[in-house]
Amino acid sequence: MKILPMFKFSIKFVFFFLISFNLQSQENENSKSIDSLEFEEKYGLRFGIDLNKFSRTFFDSNYSGLEINADYRLKKRIYLAGEIGFEDKLSTTDFLISSSAGSYFKTGIDLNLYKNLLGMENLIFSGLRAGVSSFNQKRHQYIIYDTNNQTWGQIQNNETVEFSGLSATWVELLFGVKTELFNNLFLSYNVQLKLRLTDVSPRNFDNIHIPGFGRTYDGSKIGTGFSYTISYLVPVYKKKITKDSVPKDEINEMSN
Repeated sequence: MKILPMFKFSIKFVFFFLISFNLQSQENENSKSIDSLEFEEKYGLRFGIDLNKFSRTFFDSNYSGLEINADYRLKKRIYLAGEIGFEDKLSTTDFLISSSAGSYFKTGIDLNLYKNLLGMENLIFSGLRAGVSSFNQKRHQYIIYDTNNQTWGQIQNNETVEFSGLSATWVELLFGVKTELFNNLFLSYNVQLKLRLTDVSPRNFDNIHIPGFGRTYDGSKIGTGFSYTISYLVPVYKKKITKDSVPKDEINEMSN
């Protein structure tokens, strides 16, 4: 008679043990899926257009220009980058009216300073460029003040003279952000600090505006600029990355 209660107790014990073991296995499996996650990073060519120069062409009668930009991801945080374009600008000062027209090319690297959430491709970046420009200048009008002529006081020359074969080189430091609006479509903004290294200018006539570099100033080789671009990424290949110890909030962010 004592065997039956012992048998029932053994059955209950085994049943309880199996349920506990199954729950523990599920918990370990869920923990493993959270602690380790596999995803893909895109590597490819991203190309776009400078919206600032493009829109300014339509709204500024004294300016026309276009810039195409591109970058290629070399490593996780390093991108090979470059820009090519042309500008035609009329510049007016109190004493001079001139115009410059030509093309330019810039090349360098970008370094992503931002650690993305899993599966995201946003950038906060710093970059370095070397630039070269080839252009022509036209002097449309200039004024010379004659201190010896009290009657007229100034001499105005309206003869248009063209100077060709001009060039300039510079380096620039960039800082900007690049946000993925939709899949593979990016909007970017950056500011540039430039240092002019060399420039070939006409005799007795400075280069007021250099395509790609921008406005020049007397006694300074420093220039500034900015651009906002829209670009599209063409993935060439993807690298599978397995990340361990993924925070739960990051998992929730991805699921949303």
